[in-house]
Amino acid sequence: METINYLKGDATKPEMVGNKIIAHICNDIGGWGKGFVVAVSKRWKEPELSYREWYKSGENFKLGEIQLVQATSDIWIANMIGQHKINKNPNGIPPIRYEAVEICLKKLAEEALNLNAVVCMPRIGCGLAGGKWEKIEQIII
Repeated sequence: METINYLKGDATKPEMVGNKIIAHICNDIGGWGKGFVVAVSKRWKEPELSYREWYKSGENFKLGEIQLVQATSDIWIANMIGQHKINKNPNGIPPIRYEAVEICLKKLAEEALNLNAVVCMPRIGCGLAGGKWEKIEQIII
């Protein structure tokens, strides 16, 4: 992940040729239904179903883990657990966990290399997770 190309449009409809991974941040309590995942679920059911099954199984369902779900012949969704719970804690700390995001992105980079895929994403961790893009951007590059 050496460069970031900023594009406008629908992140669930990447237009480049070849394999693509659409990455997004998930929480560590099995919640799915707000934010970017709404758009993901409108296009494909499997990423949500797989995430919920992953949560129920408890197998490696923790901060810093990723789950790759194939949505089409050339699109995978990366469910990345980089958010602790869903609200700020009593000290006002948002749910984003930058260390977990960094671990997720390292794992994602390996998967992208294995699939010879480009990674597409919205500004991950900056919506409901409460993160700052300046920090996420530095983790990416």
